Amino acid sequence: MIASTLRGLALALCLTGAAAAQEDASLRALTTADDSRGWAGVGRLELGPGAFCTGALVSEELVLTAAHCLFAAGSGDRVDDGMIQFRAGWRDGRAEAYRGVRRSVVHPGYRPASEDSVLDGVASDLALLELDRPIRLGRVAPFETEMRPGDGAEVGVVSYAQDRADRPALQEVCHVLGERDAVLVLSCSVDFGSSGAPVFVIEGERARIVSVVSAKARMGERKVSLGSALHPALEELKALMAQGDGVFRRIQPTVRRMSKDAAKADSSAKFVRP
Repeated sequence: MIASTLRGLALALCLTGAAAAQEDASLRALTTADDSRGWAGVGRLELGPGAFCTGALVSEELVLTAAHCLFAAGSGDRVDDGMIQFRAGWRDGRAEAYRGVRRSVVHPGYRPASEDSVLDGVASDLALLELDRPIRLGRVAPFETEMRPGDGAEVGVVSYAQDRADRPALQEVCHVLGERDAVLVLSCSVDFGSSGAPVFVIEGERARIVSVVSAKARMGERKVSLGSALHPALEELKALMAQGDGVFRRIQPTVRRMSKDAAKADSSAKFVRP
């Protein structure tokens, strides 16, 4: 059962009691151009009527997001690449750049999360999208990536969600509470639409992606979020993209996407996609 699996995940929380006791920063809406400076590489992924996720540039033409974003809620059908649009730096009805998607690859280990395989579903919940044209704008810079942060590390998240669909929000300080089987347990605040949001290590003015938001969960009374560790999964995705064979489009899992249209789902669930 989901609750049992999360009790197992709770072991990870025991690793970082000190971090758990630290106070996280609250979400801050990026409402102005000054607020948004440096974050325009994060954008909203449009996935069809009423559905969106968050994605981030990792090169001029590659967007990193969660794998489950590419499958329609309910039916589990793969969203056609031609229907997806990346809106870089989307804020108040305008984006710094609009791009279509030429093709996408899902991590070969991805399987839909179930009551008995929460960790399996999250650990490989990664996808890369190749844009139809590169984004070569100085104000829309791609982000570097790095190995996963250690337990207790301070991280940040930039995301869109159902209550902030028209502008991103930054949580500059939240914490890695633990790790298990390539899944990071985070104190970061996420909600529907936050799927695929980049998790950053922020040092001065430099932000590097270390994880991608996959799910939100509850450990007893505490709300937590779950993220996929990037390495070596990201390198595997890049290799698949370079091959260009599209073989993984055949995967047809059934998932509950944590996109905006999933907000009507039963809120009593203890493990849901944000």
